[in-house]
Amino acid sequence: MQLEDSVSRTFAALADPTRRALLERLSTGELGVVELARGTAMSQPAITKHLKVLEHAGLVSRARLGQRRPARLRVDGLDEADAWMRRARGAWVARLDRLESHLANSNGPADAEEPTDA
Repeated sequence: MQLEDSVSRTFAALADPTRRALLERLSTGELGVVELARGTAMSQPAITKHLKVLEHAGLVSRARLGQRRPARLRVDGLDEADAWMRRARGAWVARLDRLESHLANSNGPADAEEPTDA
């Protein structure tokens, strides 16, 4: 599945708990694949695959320092997804406020006139 827009790539990358854990580890600073694999059951090739997904989503950047390719967290990679969530939240809050207002101003089932059997 090829994701075209950056928001979709970001959410797809964040959907995996392993990638979220890698981002947490990178929040402390730049780390290489060997350091990221240390203390986990994951292989270095598996870490590299996850890092490629995060890099494609713009959440991680990688430099080349000789043989080493350390990864660094890119917080600005979350900007578009954050803006999307803020817009979505605003729209839903407005919809729920309108619904609440409508329900408060309408006659509910308890106020409706019941038909009489005459």
